[in-house]
Amino acid sequence: MVKPTRVTNRIRALRFEHGEMTQAALAERIGVTRQTVIAIEQGRYSPSLEMAFRIAHVFGVRLDEVFQYPDPGEGPA
Repeated sequence: MVKPTRVTNRIRALRFEHGEMTQAALAERIGVTRQTVIAIEQGRYSPSLEMAFRIAHVFGVRLDEVFQYPDPGEGPA
């Protein structure tokens, strides 16, 4: 069983804020499969740093506006 990542994201919300962009359209723009976008959105997969920057670039936002990581004091490690 794959352990979920602690990294959270706003990809789904950002897609809808940008003209209801589909997962397939985002996948094409960042060079991955739709299944990869689904896994990232659902927190089952953490993208590489390069892919994370590509996602942020597509939406025209900073990296920390797409991805969040909890502070060390917030729950178990």
